[in-house]
Amino acid sequence: MLDKKRIEEAQKNVQAYLSEGLLVKYKKYNSNIFQVYVNNAKESLKIAELLLNDQYSFLWTIVCSYYSMFYIANAVLYKLGFKVGPRIAHRVSADSLIVYVRNKLKISLIEDYEEAKEEALELAGLKTDELLQSFDYERIKRSRFQYETTDEIKQSKAKTSFQRAKEFIFEMEKLIEKMEQ
Repeated sequence: MLDKKRIEEAQKNVQAYLSEGLLVKYKKYNSNIFQVYVNNAKESLKIAELLLNDQYSFLWTIVCSYYSMFYIANAVLYKLGFKVGPRIAHRVSADSLIVYVRNKLKISLIEDYEEAKEEALELAGLKTDELLQSFDYERIKRSRFQYETTDEIKQSKAKTSFQRAKEFIFEMEKLIEKMEQ
């Protein structure tokens, strides 16, 4: 679960990103940019699945799984009116998700769990934080595992990365659909 300190850090960072131009509120929506993000997310997830199923490269399963999450995150941010710049894009995306998407995702999940309203609020909050934290985990893991660790550990981590990416993309696509309604 995201802790209060991480949420406050993200809020502070996003303000700095906006003032430094690392995150930009664009003036005109371009559906081609949005579609490139979505296509890249789907392609990265497909490649991750192939790599995992063939046990070809657990390292690249992790990398591709993370990138599928990164691209769909940027699609959602773009849909909300923000374009992440090229410098420290991964950190900017992670912090921006927490600031701009966290509550929207929470609401989306609550709507999905509407039949169990009391339970849904708590579950949605936990699941929201879990999904966004999984993006952070994968960002850090991709960096760490790209340069160190054994094949057995990589295989286990690759399976986890792929499952997280699938769930993350599924939830982000549902959020995008709701935003378009």
